[in-house]
Amino acid sequence: MFNASRVQRMFLFNLANLNLLAIWLTGFDKVHWFAWVIPGALYFAAASGFCLGFVISKKVLDLLGIPDKPGRSSVTPG
Repeated sequence: MFNASRVQRMFLFNLANLNLLAIWLTGFDKVHWFAWVIPGALYFAAASGFCLGFVISKKVLDLLGIPDKPGRSSVTPG
């Protein structure tokens, strides 16, 4: 399971707060219901350390053969 670092969790928390600020500035009764999913998922990721977006991004990078950290290669030379 992917565990986000404290810095990543703080970033996710702040991003969720910015999303809620945008919803508040737009008007709580005017935004589409899906606008509430994003801050909810971000708060969940910040609290638990499990971010589905990170997991999906890592899987896509692995499929493309792009290392997730500099100096690492997930592609075996053939």
